[in-house]
Amino acid sequence: MELDENVCLCFHVTRRKLESYLRVEKPSRPSQLSQCGGAGTGCGWCVPILETMFLNRVSDSNGEDKSELPTAEEYAEQRQRYIENGKTH
Repeated sequence: MELDENVCLCFHVTRRKLESYLRVEKPSRPSQLSQCGGAGTGCGWCVPILETMFLNRVSDSNGEDKSELPTAEEYAEQRQRYIENGKTH
């Protein structure tokens, strides 16, 4: 997933914006990423990605391997299936 692609598709919050928020605000738990443009508060699809991004920041500071994020295409396809199955907040 590239920096300018949306992580939160409901509120159009990009990975760049979330990475910046993580770097500047240094949230203590993943749920605080919702303060960045409402990310994760719409359909809920991006919550696992937000958690991964948060954990990547923590693991990166400890010198550990970072988890891979899906491509934008994979992400959009998976979200569409999520919505079609009625799994929204």
